Amino acid sequence: MSDNKRTKAQVESLILLLVTVGVFGATNAITAIGRYQPKDMTANQRYTVSKGTGNLLTAKETTQKIKIEVFVTKGLPILNTFVGDLTDLLKQYKQLGGDKFAFEIIETKDEDSKKKAKEAGEGAPGGPLAEMEFNIGSKTDTTQSSSTGYMGMVIHYGDDKDTIPQLQPGHSDGLEFWISTKIQELRDRGEKISHKIGVVSGKDELKLSDTHLVPGGGQGKPSLQAIMSQHFKSYEVKDVDLKGGESEIDDALDGLIITQPGKEYTEKELRRIDQFVMKGKSLAVFASAVNTKQGDATMAVTLNSWGLEKLLVGYGIKLEKNVLFDYRSPIQFPVMTQGGPAQARLWYVLQSLDHPAFEKNTRLLDVSFPAFFRLQPLALPMLSSLSLDNAKQPGTNLRAVVRTSDSALAVTEPVELDKYQPKKSDKPSWAQHIVGAALEGDKVKSAFVGGDAQGVTAPGESAKPARVLVLASSQFLTNPLARAGAGQDMSQYGPQFAAMGGGGDKKLEMLAGPYAQQYLTNTILTLKNTLMWMSGDTDLIAVSGKIVAEPALSFGDSYKPSLEDTDDAIKKKFDEIRESHKSRQTTIQWSLIIGVPLLFVLLGLIRWQLRVYSRTKVILA
Repeated sequence: MSDNKRTKAQVESLILLLVTVGVFGATNAITAIGRYQPKDMTANQRYTVSKGTGNLLTAKETTQKIKIEVFVTKGLPILNTFVGDLTDLLKQYKQLGGDKFAFEIIETKDEDSKKKAKEAGEGAPGGPLAEMEFNIGSKTDTTQSSSTGYMGMVIHYGDDKDTIPQLQPGHSDGLEFWISTKIQELRDRGEKISHKIGVVSGKDELKLSDTHLVPGGGQGKPSLQAIMSQHFKSYEVKDVDLKGGESEIDDALDGLIITQPGKEYTEKELRRIDQFVMKGKSLAVFASAVNTKQGDATMAVTLNSWGLEKLLVGYGIKLEKNVLFDYRSPIQFPVMTQGGPAQARLWYVLQSLDHPAFEKNTRLLDVSFPAFFRLQPLALPMLSSLSLDNAKQPGTNLRAVVRTSDSALAVTEPVELDKYQPKKSDKPSWAQHIVGAALEGDKVKSAFVGGDAQGVTAPGESAKPARVLVLASSQFLTNPLARAGAGQDMSQYGPQFAAMGGGGDKKLEMLAGPYAQQYLTNTILTLKNTLMWMSGDTDLIAVSGKIVAEPALSFGDSYKPSLEDTDDAIKKKFDEIRESHKSRQTTIQWSLIIGVPLLFVLLGLIRWQLRVYSRTKVILA
């Protein structure tokens, strides 16, 4: 090659390099000045503020300006990163809220700024901002950096205010959930917006005040009622005593919840509930035919739906008297035993996921339904099956929203859940069962047509759009393992004895801890989303999904047990499937880490060799 051609090639290479650097530089510059918006590819839009938050900020009910003061501490890498992420999040709020929203980041780096942070939150319902100590350990050595300061926010709505006293650096997941929920509470309080939901009482029911969410339930332990009243103050939950059906249910309520009863519903009480729904109200039923007693470690089942089936069948939802065991989708979690780590599997608790192997009319969990929106997995204990009859509700949307896998067994006789094994003599039919159903429509038909109305008047169809949700899980709203392992129920001897219990099962209490850690967050969020769906205030439903970790990879393969398989054989097969999933995940991981870069290197080498080969074919003039 002549010197002129060599020089020309070098110049062209230099120009190409400069153009490449220019393109990358321009891209970074555009990103820096905010003209480029990265695309959020996460399943629940984790890094993008939801439209519901935007609706909250700009709603006509939001008449006052919202301002957030964020008091932060910097100086350590993890703190600086967290503050940057928080700032980016609030910029999205500002973009959606416009003139109705403002925020200020205040660094607490001296005594004056720390004093301002302390005083800013005084008098707020959430309490004043608390000074924190940040101890950040190094992953590469044993050194540890520490700092003290503030990491919290004061939210103002007009003249009112509230606080989020502490934010945890390194845990930015769920920030939008907590910020938007607090804004909604302030807005609703300032505008006197009330969302009231009734819960039927006086039926020996499973109460929202039940303290068996965690092992050792009793006084001082959390309950759903306490969690809701502390963190979700926009919703007021009130007990509703039907009193034999002698009076109407309060019209001020947006909806009514029925939890697992222990006493029969009279027809007049059921007619009062139907009368309430026909006014254009909402009804949510968290109950099945599966009944167990608190403190019974065997979980002996009695099958009784306590008359609820007479109401639900009128809405086209038949509650069957059975108990379901799902041998394909049980909940499973690691536990530590005296013999070392083990895997617990509970066939009587369905782990419900939107599994890709099931589509359309076999979909396991409809995560587009508001109550379950982007919330998975869900643990559904003590299930009974539902049958749907669309002919009873023409012109409405009656559909299944939760199903078991296709390997569920329906048992129609009393059993002990913890000991039950399928037998050939049972002649069971492995099948998929509906366990959750929703009815929505402008004109929902009354559940009672004709017969003795017993003095309860109700139209033949709802005056306004009405909603009914049935989740046939008797202990979805508690921790069934903690409840069964808690010891004898002493509440029958009076409220002063309710927190006491005799005995307790150590095995169940050991299992109750991992169950709570893995599943109860989604249980709580499902209840919150249900309240929002019932009240028609659905703006922040999508925000609930932001607090949930991204679901793990799903695999289409599965195992369908047969009656010949022993419990040990079933567990062994599931272990093999789990190990194969781990192996596949490892292969995918290293393929992305090493395989993709090697592919690019290989392409570069091939192109290089092609260029070398083409040069050898050059014929000089």
